[in-house]
Amino acid sequence: MWKNMGLTSKILVAMVLGIILGLIFNYTGLNAEGGFVNNYLVNGLFSIIGKLFVNSLKMLVVPLVLISLICGVCGIGDIRLLGRIGTKTFFIYMVTTAIAIATAIGLGSIFGIGKGMNLKPENAFEAKDAPPLIDVFSNIIPSNPISAMANGDMLSIIFFAILIGISILMVGRPAKGLVQSLELINEVILKMVTIIMNLAPYGVFALLVQAMSDLGLDLMVSLFGYVAVLVGSLAFHFFVTMMIILKFTSGLSVRTFLAKMREVQIFAFSTSSSNATIPVSLRTVTKRMGVDNSVASFTIPFGATINMDGTAIMQGTATIFIANLYGIDLSAGQYLMVILMSVLASVGTAGVPGVGLIMLSMVFAQVGLPIEGIGLILGVDRLLDMLRTAVNVGGDAAVTAIVAKSEGKMDLNVYNDPEAGTKDVFNGYIDPESEQEFAHVMSDGIMGSEYDDLNKR
Repeated sequence: MWKNMGLTSKILVAMVLGIILGLIFNYTGLNAEGGFVNNYLVNGLFSIIGKLFVNSLKMLVVPLVLISLICGVCGIGDIRLLGRIGTKTFFIYMVTTAIAIATAIGLGSIFGIGKGMNLKPENAFEAKDAPPLIDVFSNIIPSNPISAMANGDMLSIIFFAILIGISILMVGRPAKGLVQSLELINEVILKMVTIIMNLAPYGVFALLVQAMSDLGLDLMVSLFGYVAVLVGSLAFHFFVTMMIILKFTSGLSVRTFLAKMREVQIFAFSTSSSNATIPVSLRTVTKRMGVDNSVASFTIPFGATINMDGTAIMQGTATIFIANLYGIDLSAGQYLMVILMSVLASVGTAGVPGVGLIMLSMVFAQVGLPIEGIGLILGVDRLLDMLRTAVNVGGDAAVTAIVAKSEGKMDLNVYNDPEAGTKDVFNGYIDPESEQEFAHVMSDGIMGSEYDDLNKR
């Protein structure tokens, strides 16, 4: 039965089983610190499997973004078109982030979360300083591109890749062989993504067992109002707001989009990392949705860096929750300041570890809320971060589809085909004829006549 299931079905089953087993470990006390389950399963076997899976995805992020974006720039061929795509993408990302936090503030105010709870912070929270906005923009140009790639500085990598692509276009016809080689390398990396995706059910299972075993649902129940409004805001923004924007700006089928995004969002939910999900997102929007690589190679990594709809929703909900908790009334001007700060911070804190909490501390400081209030919501932040990441990558893909459709860079036949991209699955079988043909070419080309010619020279 397992062999006959599709990859999406396998991942869904693995996700459900992981959550169930994790909750069993948590509620039965089997995950008690120092016990066999805690030491050898949750923090042993499952931790290792989960880390291997996430690291295998992260391993491909930098080479995939670099090579794919270079190929994308070369594919566009028009620098003015690249500028238009970039401007349009940036504008839509900023607008959707503003809408996201406004939605959260609205729903939080309607339900009055935090009022009458009379809780006191048990955990002090020390806010880390975010880098100044001027530093973020000046660091977009890397002084050392190799260091930027090693550190995963996505904005710097994007700039470097675009510069290489433009330079290749300026060289012109002599660079044709280089472009073809880069396109082949890009295909090879995408095949690597395919191989890793087939290990996803086991990675997702291990990650969710570990997360649910450690956290359970007790904390979420204790902060029910905050959690419920945050989850509701996330769901409303993605399934209602973003889908309305997608439908009215592109005319694309919402049902088809949601069906094809299922795998990506499960990946994002289990890894809690937009960057780790980039290879899966790129493969999905190009192979399954028909978006041209010239658009997707820019919008997906750019979105993973600056598009933080889910994080913005958390900031709006947390602002209302903490303000009510401490009996602080915020004015309309302060709410507008929260929206503005969140939009600016989504750019200013790009690529910084713990970005959500850093952004939240900046917002609190700006409107005069006690920073230590963040300590109250730290306990549930890990689980909610999984949902926020799923919303973030869903927004990246929606904006990618909108931009691609508006620029005529989308194959609608691929988008409307429910089976598109599903058959590109690695099952461990390599065609013997292809293998022999490849060996023959390598033998003839390198060890055969060409090798003899080189010796004669």
